[in-house]
Amino acid sequence: MEESVCMMRIDKYLAEMGQGTRSEIKKLIRSGRVMVDGETVKKPELKIDETTQKVSLEGKQIGYAKKEYYMLYKPAGVISATKDDRDKTVLDLITDKKRNDLFPVGRLDKDTEGLLLITNDGEMAHRLLSPKKHVDKCYFTKVTGRIDEEDIHRFKEGVDIGDEKKTLPADLEILSSGEISEAKVTIREGRYHQVKRMFAACGLHVQALKRVAIGGGALDKTLEPGECRPLTQQEAAAILTEGE
Repeated sequence: MEESVCMMRIDKYLAEMGQGTRSEIKKLIRSGRVMVDGETVKKPELKIDETTQKVSLEGKQIGYAKKEYYMLYKPAGVISATKDDRDKTVLDLITDKKRNDLFPVGRLDKDTEGLLLITNDGEMAHRLLSPKKHVDKCYFTKVTGRIDEEDIHRFKEGVDIGDEKKTLPADLEILSSGEISEAKVTIREGRYHQVKRMFAACGLHVQALKRVAIGGGALDKTLEPGECRPLTQQEAAAILTEGE
C-alpha cells in the first residue's frame, strides 16, 4: 500500500509536541511507554498519520497541531521572549500549548501590556512584521501633559524621533486632555520604543501603554492580564490575510 504524504516518524511527532528531545523520546519509545491507536510501539522510526492516528505517552493522549495561534493579554513585567534566565516570558503564560516551537510575533516592552500574538507560523509573523507591509498597530496610552490638535497634526505628518527618517504617518485620537491625557494611537511600523519616542518628541511622557489591536485582530475584552486563548478560525483567517 502506498504511504500517505502525511506520514511522519513517531519520535518527531512527540518532539514537535514538546514531549522531550528526540533522544529522550527514543528512550521512552523503546521502553514501551508510547502507544499508537491503543497498541504499544517500540520503534522510534515508525511512521504514522498524524491527522488520523491517536498517540499516547504514559497513558496521556498527545494531540497533534501543525500550526498554533494564540492571543495573549501580555501583562507588564513579562518579557516578549521564548526563554529567559531571570524574567518570566510570554511563553511561560501559555500552559496548554501543544508545540514547543512557539514564539511571540514581534515584541512589547517589558512595561507595556496588551495584545501579543503567539504562534509557530513564521510566514504569518513575517507578513505582520515586515516594514514593507505597514500593518496597523493600535495602542491605548496615558501620558503626562496635554495632548492637542498640533500633536494630532505632527503624528499625521510623521514625527522626528532621532532616526534617519521620520516615522510613517500615524493616527492620534484624543480621548481626554489635561494634566494627564489619554489617547488612541495607530502606527504602521514597529521601531524601538516608537510610541514613547513619538510622544517624547512632542514633550509628553508616556505613563502607560497598552496594545489593543494588530491589523485585523483585536484584544479580547474578556481576557485579563496574563490570560490567553487560541485564536478562532475567523480571527486567524483575518490575521493570516493581513499584509497580502
